[in-house]
Amino acid sequence: MATTNIQHIQAKAYLDVDKGEFISPAVIVIADGVIQSINPEEIPEESILIDLSEHYVLPGLMDMHTHLDLDYVGNFDAIITQEAATKGALRGAKNAELTLMAGFTTVRNLGALHITDELIGASLAQAVDAGWIKGPRIIAAGHMITILGGHGDVTQGLVPTLLDPTYKMGVVSGADEALKAVRYQIKQGAKVIKMHATSGVLSLEDTVGAQQLSKEEMDVIVEEAKRHGYKVAAHAHGTEGIIAAIKAGAASIEHGSMVDKEAIKLMKEKGVYLVPTTGSDEFIFKDIDNMPPITRKKAEEIMPLAQENLRKAIKAGVKIALGTDSPLIPHGLNAKELSAMTKHGMTNLQAIQSATINSADLLGIKDIGEIKTGYKADIIAVTNNPLEDIKTLQSVQFVMKAGVVYKNESNRGDGRDDINH
Repeated sequence: MATTNIQHIQAKAYLDVDKGEFISPAVIVIADGVIQSINPEEIPEESILIDLSEHYVLPGLMDMHTHLDLDYVGNFDAIITQEAATKGALRGAKNAELTLMAGFTTVRNLGALHITDELIGASLAQAVDAGWIKGPRIIAAGHMITILGGHGDVTQGLVPTLLDPTYKMGVVSGADEALKAVRYQIKQGAKVIKMHATSGVLSLEDTVGAQQLSKEEMDVIVEEAKRHGYKVAAHAHGTEGIIAAIKAGAASIEHGSMVDKEAIKLMKEKGVYLVPTTGSDEFIFKDIDNMPPITRKKAEEIMPLAQENLRKAIKAGVKIALGTDSPLIPHGLNAKELSAMTKHGMTNLQAIQSATINSADLLGIKDIGEIKTGYKADIIAVTNNPLEDIKTLQSVQFVMKAGVVYKNESNRGDGRDDINH
């Protein structure tokens, strides 16, 4: 453990993500987990040096769409039918550490598939906050709120007598049960609500884009979440469901595969974020032979359309926050989403902003997402300039979260033999 709360980073340059430029010199003084000053005239004598003089530093990255308790091998059948939630929580701890070590210091965890009333994501968030496990700052949803038989109803395909899902598992029929589902999740520790406005790709419905939750159900979900100070993330592929979720007041549209001109116009008017999760396509297609025929057909139909519409949304200036839908991009490879978004029209800077200041804005958290005095010391380092080489963010050399160093592969030394976590 460190013997002092004061340390300073000396780097080649730091990224001002708002201005979009690297600034040199880069001396960042940190005390009690917060950035105290940048390039000060004097450095406190007791401060410990972290030498990153050969590295570029930037704010910790953020992923707005993860499922830390899941791993993916073409389907989730074994997790749903054979695995207890306790094992899912242990997997979540493993994946939380992988995510942090990849340079992602904050994530939204948007729902579990385990057949349980317990909220694994909320427990993971609490375990990270308590210092029990290594992981990013987690803003967790509970179960994904969905209709009976819809995308997110984990009893799809099971013999009906095995389990009758309830609102405690996020499965609702009608506005009253939707209200109960939101209240139950908040009671159990959820800090964001995930709703399924439409059907999906990796579930067993025939369609991928059909609206599922009704207008009344979505309205009550958003209204109740808002009363408690929480935002709603809406899984939505189909156009009608996207528009309905926007009008209901969702803060973000997840995937947004069939977003059209009307939806784009509404998103810009209301400041709704798109979380496109486009980088997962590469990994889904690698496992496509393991997918059930119905989900394979949907994947082959929707993915090219989603990529085309993402390009339109980027060109139109829709606000975008990074999301991987990990494990569809495997945990720890989250930065591949940055490269994927540049392929669809984003500049390197825009992609980085989607994972920093945009994500912070979506979360409504004011002191993360920038290297700035008074902000939490969430800082990562890479060897190359990511404004020129976005793939360098797939090989993060240094990770600090709230002033605690979790990874230092800079080979420069920092005046200590240990890393203070």
